Order: sequence, then C-alpha cells, then structure tokens
Amino acid sequence: MHQRTSRPWKHSAGKGTRNRTVMMPPPPSRWCQRECRRCSCHQSLNASTLRLGTESVCDLSEEMLLQIQTRQFGAACPRVKLAPASATKRSGSVWLRRKNGDLKCSVAAASTAQLEVKSESKTKPFPAEVSRTLMELAKVGTLCTLTEEGLPLGTGVRFAVEPEHGTPLFCFNSSDNTNIPSSLHVQFEQFGLRTPQCTVQGTLTKPQDPKRFVSVWRKRFGEEVDQDSIYIIAVDRVLQLEDIQEDGVWVTSSDYSNAQPDPLRDSAHNLVTEINTNNMEDITRFCNVYVDLDFLVSEAKMIWVDRLGFDMRLSSPHRGMFEVRIPFPREVTDEKGAKSTFNCMSQLAWEVERNFQHPHFPKVKELKPVRSSLL
Repeated sequence: MHQRTSRPWKHSAGKGTRNRTVMMPPPPSRWCQRECRRCSCHQSLNASTLRLGTESVCDLSEEMLLQIQTRQFGAACPRVKLAPASATKRSGSVWLRRKNGDLKCSVAAASTAQLEVKSESKTKPFPAEVSRTLMELAKVGTLCTLTEEGLPLGTGVRFAVEPEHGTPLFCFNSSDNTNIPSSLHVQFEQFGLRTPQCTVQGTLTKPQDPKRFVSVWRKRFGEEVDQDSIYIIAVDRVLQLEDIQEDGVWVTSSDYSNAQPDPLRDSAHNLVTEINTNNMEDITRFCNVYVDLDFLVSEAKMIWVDRLGFDMRLSSPHRGMFEVRIPFPREVTDEKGAKSTFNCMSQLAWEVERNFQHPHFPKVKELKPVRSSLL
C-alpha cells in the first residue's frame, strides 16, 4: 500500500528540457486506492507537476503543457485551473474544459493561449432545490389545518412526493379533507449537528389524476392504496430554513416545482459517515488549506455533502464553533464523482500543506458562527 511521504520524488525530464528537475506528486491516499481506482491521483503517478526554478513554464511546448495538466488532474476533474499567463490577461481564473473525456482547447503557445475564463459564483444549492431535497429525504411530517373553531391543529402524517413537481401526497380514510388551507412541516436531521426544514403551504385537495399518485405511494412505501384515499397539497409557497432558530427564506410555487432534488441525496449520508470515520486528517487539513482562517482549528467534522460542495462544522478552543461551506471545483452528479473530487481536493491540500504546490484557488472567507456546542 502506498504511503504519503514528506519528500517528493524526482524524475529526469529528458531531452528538450535542459535537465530540469520534475517534481513528482506523492502516491495516492489509501481512501483513493480503496474507493476510486481510476481517479486522477492514480493517473498522476505517470505524470508530473513541474518545478522549473528560474525558468518560466511558458518555455514549454504546447503539447507538454497540455499533457502535464491533463494527467495531473485526470478524468475526475473536467476543468483544469491555470494561473493567467501574462499581465495582459483578464483577471480571474482560467479553465480548460473537458468534453466527453477529451480535453478541448486551441493553444498556439502557453503564453498566448486562448483559454476560457470561467467564473463560478454558485457554490451552494438554491433554497428551492434544498426544499425539494428535504421533501424527498423525509417520509413523515406534521400536517396542520384549522379546526371548526379556527384553531390550528397539527398531526403527524406519512407522505410521498410526486417526482415531477414535488407535490406532497397523503393517504386518508376520511372523505371530508377537501379544499382546506393547510401546511406540511418537514425536517431532516443531519448527524445531530443541523436540522434543515421546510414548510409547504397550500390547499389540501383531491388530485385530478389519482392513478398516477397511487403508483408514487406504492413506490415510496410498498403499499397498495385506493385512489379515492389519495389527497395532495396544491403548493402556494414554501418556507425553507437551514437550521432550527434561523431565519427562513420564502420560495415561490413555481421555483419549487421547477427545481430538482440534489442527485447525491440518497448517498450523502453514507458518504459523510465514511469520510468522518476514515478521513478525519483530511477534513482538518481542508480547514487549514481551503478556508481563510486566523485561528487554530482543534476539531472539524463534515455535516452534509451535495452536488456543489460540502458543509463542515469546526471548533476552536478560543473562538468557538463555526460552520463553513467548501465548494467543489466542479459540480458532481453521483457518488463516484463526489468521492473522486474529494480525493483530488485531499491530494491537492496535502501538497499545498507541504509546499509542493501553490494554492492557485480562492480561499473561503465566510464563516457562520453557530450557537450549538455539538460536534
């Protein structure tokens, strides 16, 4: 099994490079070998990250530059981030985009490369997407209606969600539950550290196509129900909260119905559990490398992961407890992509920590203080 070492490997660059020293990245992490055999860390063993001393990287040929960057990041990272080649370049990050597994770029020389400038401002899902995800993950909630006296009454119910528009549906024996103003409150606990929640407001009514909702209920609970017992909430708006005792955000019915639940929702729990169990050293290193901190982190833990990044809770003995959002360098669509991207970030953080790489990425500056003392 490969072990990380504090000394980089050295390799001769061969002809045409004037005997420059090429610094090889360290072996891949054990988590990478176990879970992601084809990630970029394995591919980088056959590549090299150049340390050219006083000579500029612009002296390299176009072919060598593309080959180095392609192999260093591998198939797991479809965007390769480079520093601008000259002062005349527009400020910001420069990316090479990968399409269908092949690197697509037109380059005449490294110093005059025409590269696509990619500014990625979206680092977390929108509230509508978070609400759709919570509704998909939860199976029980609190349905609130008004009594004849006008008093609110809440009862615990099971519910399913119609996948196209996120419409919540129920199975009731009573036939009197029609056209009633109501709300459904749903919450989902994330490892005892955070409890995001949403409240769907609308009208409790009968669906126009009950057969379609019967199949949704069968898929969710494995039960056959009479179509006459199916009810839905026609959604008017949704209140989404990131945690208990925090301010909420109102989501319109159109935004809610047009949003899609997170693709990692079914695997996020197992993924976070595995990382918190087996990769505590990497998580702490993430705080020191990817977050702009002016204090020492004594402990850190991942809270949740989605297609755009992950949330972490960190503690300091003198500053208290904080939450921080660390975005992925690219969007992921499944569990395999999330593991591969996490491993790439872990490898890069390890190299930056030992000064094998320079941090050519913006550090996270936003920290959210939390009142809870749990970690």
